[in-house]
Amino acid sequence: MKIYTKIPKSLKPYYEKELINYANEYSSGNIKGAWLHLERAHILGQRYPLEHTVVHWKMLLFGFKIKNRKEIIGQIPRLIFGGIKSFVGKVPLGNPGGANVPPLKSFPLEIELQNILRKTDV
Repeated sequence: MKIYTKIPKSLKPYYEKELINYANEYSSGNIKGAWLHLERAHILGQRYPLEHTVVHWKMLLFGFKIKNRKEIIGQIPRLIFGGIKSFVGKVPLGNPGGANVPPLKSFPLEIELQNILRKTDV
């Protein structure tokens, strides 16, 4: 079993860019665009405990900001257990991390994210 602890240096800029894009979209009032970038950050960072937990924290805060009770309630267990699942390498590939999807279901990766993960040897 492989233990995942730290995001690779080659992947980190892509993950961070998604979080920056999230903040920019949210501050400009584009709620859907902001959420899309949180989902992309989740997909890129879900194998790494710190990054995975940070995204779920941001998703929880997002739920509060948009007053979405389902998202708030759905993020609490994800926030608690997501990082643990990452640590032992048990995450569903491509899962966008929102409360609107099953937490253990894998999803197809969009081509751009496939290329990023392939290029960064993840």
